[in-house]
Amino acid sequence: MPPLRSTRLPHDAVHHPVFARFYARVSPVIDERAGIGEHRRELLAGLSGRVIEIGAGNGLNFPYYPPTVSEVVAIEPERGLRRIAVEAAVRAGVPVDVVPGAAEALPVKSEAFDAAVTSLVLCSVRDVRRALAELRRVLRPGGELRFFEHGRAEGLALAVTQHALDRTVWPVLFGGCHTARDPLASIEAAGFELGAYSRLRVPQTRVPTPASPCVLGAARRPPVADPVDRADPADPADPAAIDAADPADGHA
Repeated sequence: MPPLRSTRLPHDAVHHPVFARFYARVSPVIDERAGIGEHRRELLAGLSGRVIEIGAGNGLNFPYYPPTVSEVVAIEPERGLRRIAVEAAVRAGVPVDVVPGAAEALPVKSEAFDAAVTSLVLCSVRDVRRALAELRRVLRPGGELRFFEHGRAEGLALAVTQHALDRTVWPVLFGGCHTARDPLASIEAAGFELGAYSRLRVPQTRVPTPASPCVLGAARRPPVADPVDRADPADPADPAAIDAADPADGHA
């Protein structure tokens, strides 16, 4: 049975064409110079079964998925980045289906995935609480959430700087990114059981940037489903396939 359903969100719920071109050009260079590739490898190590990744961007995670993963459904709302992700999916070592959609209303069935991945994306989703609630919905009971996110600094001076930037220029310049969000608190508040995690500085420089403080780790949806988990808000009364009018979206 096809796993994908839609609530008919706007075809491009997120549109940052200038930032998307900038990010597509510089992100591979930053990954290499800052050693982010090794963090991506650690993030995805040991995953198996069906995986959903939100905010897949230009597909930088795709080469690091282990062969034990049977399928990746990669959600990316920005059209320009999605086109590049489709090309990256062809080169991936596991099956990757790049799909348009928003993290706050995932176009997939409930309890359909063994694992979920967020990678430098919770900073930019419009509604973190709703996005994490959607990930909890689509994970099977006991399913794992892997996260690699930047967020609020522990030091007061940098934290104050982050808050000031978030209220002014940072989201405008960096595609809706916010530096002062607290991913660990948000994940726990969404009902996930927080597992092991580590705090990182990326890149590992003496003077951190506002986006340097990161956390990498795992959480789990509780193995016993609550009644609210059985609801399936992403399944409409009249199911419809995802709008595939743009062949470059990569969704079959």
